[in-house]
Amino acid sequence: MKYIWLVLSIFWRVFRVALLVAIVIGALVAAAYVLKLDDQVKTQFAGKLWALPARVFARPLELYEGQTLFADNLEKELKLLNYSKIQGNPSGTGQYSRNGNTFVIFSRGFRFAEDNEPERAFELTIKKGRIASLRHANNDDPLNLMRIEPLLIGNFYPSHNEDRVLVQLDEVTPLLLKGLIAVEDKNYYDHVGINPKSIMRAFLANAKAGQTVQGGSTLTQQLVKNFYLNNERSLKRKVNEATMSLLLELHSTKDKILETYLNEIYLGQNKKRAIHGFGLASQFYFSRPIRELEVDQVALLIGMAKGASYYDPRRFPKRALERRNLVLDIMAREAVITADDAKLYKSQPLHITANAPPSVSPFPAYLELVKSQLQRDYQEEDLRSEGLLIFTAMDPIVQLTAEKVLSKRVASLERQQRMERGKLNGAIVVSSVQDSEVLAIVGGRDVRYAGYNRAMDAKRQIGSLVKPGVFLAALESPKKYTLSTLISDGPVKVRLSDGKVWEPGNYDHRDLGRVTLEEALIKSRNTPTVRVGVTMGMHKIVEKLHDMGITTEIPPYPSVLLGALELSPLEVQQMYQTIASGGTYTPLKSIRFVMDSFGQTLKRYPLNVKQVATPEANYLLTYAMNQITKRGTAKYLSASLPAWKNSAGKTGTTNNKRDSWYAGFTGQHVASVWVGRDDNKETGLTGGSGAIKVWSDLFKVLPTRPLKPVRPGKVRFVKVDLETGLLYNSNCGRPATRPFIRGTQPRKYRVCVVETQEEETIPVPAQ
Repeated sequence: MKYIWLVLSIFWRVFRVALLVAIVIGALVAAAYVLKLDDQVKTQFAGKLWALPARVFARPLELYEGQTLFADNLEKELKLLNYSKIQGNPSGTGQYSRNGNTFVIFSRGFRFAEDNEPERAFELTIKKGRIASLRHANNDDPLNLMRIEPLLIGNFYPSHNEDRVLVQLDEVTPLLLKGLIAVEDKNYYDHVGINPKSIMRAFLANAKAGQTVQGGSTLTQQLVKNFYLNNERSLKRKVNEATMSLLLELHSTKDKILETYLNEIYLGQNKKRAIHGFGLASQFYFSRPIRELEVDQVALLIGMAKGASYYDPRRFPKRALERRNLVLDIMAREAVITADDAKLYKSQPLHITANAPPSVSPFPAYLELVKSQLQRDYQEEDLRSEGLLIFTAMDPIVQLTAEKVLSKRVASLERQQRMERGKLNGAIVVSSVQDSEVLAIVGGRDVRYAGYNRAMDAKRQIGSLVKPGVFLAALESPKKYTLSTLISDGPVKVRLSDGKVWEPGNYDHRDLGRVTLEEALIKSRNTPTVRVGVTMGMHKIVEKLHDMGITTEIPPYPSVLLGALELSPLEVQQMYQTIASGGTYTPLKSIRFVMDSFGQTLKRYPLNVKQVATPEANYLLTYAMNQITKRGTAKYLSASLPAWKNSAGKTGTTNNKRDSWYAGFTGQHVASVWVGRDDNKETGLTGGSGAIKVWSDLFKVLPTRPLKPVRPGKVRFVKVDLETGLLYNSNCGRPATRPFIRGTQPRKYRVCVVETQEEETIPVPAQ
């Protein structure tokens, strides 16, 4: 027995030492593990919390007295921005009222790079398509300039397809904060990350029910689970969650944790895109900023925090309604709202928008243009994760108008040509004359399709659209060519470098004799164009086309003179933009500036202007192109457009009528239109019977300024004879007043030749 006690004594001593060692080691391991979790919490929470998508915005609508604006277009833009139309004066942001052409609008405000546009109520009246008055709604003080926030037109999402709109505590209604705490964690500001009472209460309730019916997690624990962990049901995950919650409370403030929760919580799914945070959820379900939500809408979002998929109001409206009403009852019980308010709002429907917003941009063609220009300055990963704010020049009204016009007219042309449905397609690019900003781009008749963008990617032969470039090069040699220079319209032969002979003909197979350079352009004659181009030299023509903005390689072949050159509508637009801008080349741009997520400007995209044609030669060309719309291949416009919508442009048709083009400009807008088939088969349409009708339809409804080019000081108008190009002689010929660069006008008058008829002697009959 003595030996047994000795052995037991030794064993107990060893056991105590071993236990102590195990406790020490366990404590060290636990401490190391806690330190590891602590490092994870501090590193992730103090660093960049989320990969934020880049937001792409249209231009803000600027309002000032005298600005061109139609009342219906203003209302259309307000509806795009999800403003609510009400009776009486607006009482909150995002509301407006309309009485005839007078609007009272309560704007939401917006943070721009250079300054902040405050939220405010203002009144404006529109008369005859212009803003007649603009003032504050609450007083008679004038308002010089007002900007309505820009429309969000697209996003570049992170690779893991999470999306959120960050909100700060002072940007959300106190109702949301109080309601969320009342429902999810009413002791939030009293605990240290975990609440033992809540855990015990949930344990007992679940044990009694035999299943999980109640949760004991605090808001901090829910954030930790969403932000650091996963939904795995295990003891290890629960221990990690509790430990990390305590650590997070140790290193951060309650307000910071709550703000992070507001932005992190999962609240829905839009196809592949995960909706995180109350800021984005408000827009996803109600198409409104979170501060504009009603009590019942706030209650629905709070209720969805328990399970966004289970309470999805679009899929399970009855379930979502019951959950919302329960939240309203809890909010009333916790004195967040009154019992009467709860009763009132429980009687309301869900008020969600019928359909989820599109998971892709509603303007895919324009977004592709923006991305192509951004990629020159930013890496792909930065575009998808740094939360950049990209402000573009897109005009939503012009964009929607161009989309509607193209789809409707192309369908009509298809029926007219008795073509198989869906075979004919088209593209439009619209830009501003003044600053070369792309206002709208339509990549096809299926305007929401985010695939093949014909405006940027479809390179097709341009036909006679090239001729203004040829004649501009000629007019820059005024000693050789003026608008009244006579050129043969007869057959022409050009010997090529390989010894072969090229014999182009006119479209109508006719020979008009000698025509003036102006008539050759107006009537789109081929053989005079070839004569001018070959005489000038192909190297000069190619150089001029490149100067005008064409970046595609151009082979110095004479066939280029008649449009054997494949360009996209966007490249055509650049060429005609240069003509419309008085002979100055300014690269087309879609982006105005880029901000980071903190509101600091990262990059601006200023105008880069280069004079590539003499103002005098460009003026003469513009004059002739204006005549095309009056008596040339584009005279359809004279009959279809109001007389005041003066414009200039050029039709284009390719061999076998495969491609129909029209590019033209007014004093405010440039637009290029292509109509054709993707399979490159014949359409039966010329530029004057196809694309020009799309262009005309657009400018019938597009507010624009008429073409009034400024005449350079060295240009003067002279009356000349149409047949000879000499000065007009009132005794014969047909007069026409034409512009000339000073010193190049004809010096001689037409000589009138009087043809006399010989007298015929009639013999006298014999008597």
